[in-house]
Amino acid sequence: MLGTAAYFSRQLLRWYHVNRRELPWRAVRGQRVDPYHVFISEAMLQQTQVATVIPYFHRFIEKYPTFQSLADADEQSVLRLWQGLGYYSRARNLRKAAQLVACDGLPEDSDRLLALPGVGRYTAGAIASIAFGKRCPILDGNVIRVLCRLDAVRDDPKSPLVRERLWNRAAEILPTRADCGDFNSALMELGATVCTPRAPKCLICPVRDHCSARAEGIQESLPAKSPRKKTPLIERFTFCICHSNRWLIEQRPATGRWAGMWQFITLAENRCPIRVTNTQPLTIIDHALTHRRYRIHAFTAIARKRIDGTWVTLGELDRYPMPKPHVTIARLLITKVEPQMNADKHK
Repeated sequence: MLGTAAYFSRQLLRWYHVNRRELPWRAVRGQRVDPYHVFISEAMLQQTQVATVIPYFHRFIEKYPTFQSLADADEQSVLRLWQGLGYYSRARNLRKAAQLVACDGLPEDSDRLLALPGVGRYTAGAIASIAFGKRCPILDGNVIRVLCRLDAVRDDPKSPLVRERLWNRAAEILPTRADCGDFNSALMELGATVCTPRAPKCLICPVRDHCSARAEGIQESLPAKSPRKKTPLIERFTFCICHSNRWLIEQRPATGRWAGMWQFITLAENRCPIRVTNTQPLTIIDHALTHRRYRIHAFTAIARKRIDGTWVTLGELDRYPMPKPHVTIARLLITKVEPQMNADKHK
């Protein structure tokens, strides 16, 4: 980085105080931020874009306005509210953390925050600095990009050695007197709105004179990208089984992907587990996760007889938290399959 850290922080903070976005979890100017709002927003923002998070944040805070209300909530209700946001372990961990801090309040230092379920090094630093003004560094994707360009870091930031170097750099540039929460928010804001992955807006960047990558004309090539690993494709077969206008659903195991959520009967092989008639293809859904891709072949079928299990009407499905692919399937059943079935009855 060109120039002194103190001068850098002054310029960045001056820009932030004028240009920051008004986000629902940020404090109204002149007021203190709500630590609970910071905690919820940081969980939601993990691997999720701000625009996606905003409506979920509003709904979540409206239903669970305090740690105590979240601690008292039923897990299925929390998952249902989270439905569509993905990475559902975040919702379960939020509830578990709320149960731990509801009585005594959220810890203010990063070490104690790290002991909470689902809180990693970045989240602990973000909460400690933004909610409580502690002098803690942060390192998320936006900050990594800003630091790699400021220092013209050509090495892969996913390398453990480079990542630790960036953590140290984030700590070095923290201001000694100014609000570290505002500074960390400003770094993230800069990465999100100006120092973007493609076509960075260098001409309006408040710290462009500190940027080594810009001085060398290599800003668009940084950060260095890791070779892309091939994502495995996993095929699954989903059977939407109906009997007397009720549909069979099952709850997923309490651990693992989509833990505790509900789905239509889904198997690794194309063979319906019960005796059915009139099996028809419904749709094929491709669903990408971080480290794998799912291809879900969905079918409808009529059960010869009703077996033990959870049978629900399509109107009752909104009581059950479901992974996104099964929400898509449910919508198809509601908009296409059920109307056709009703029409066939009246022929």
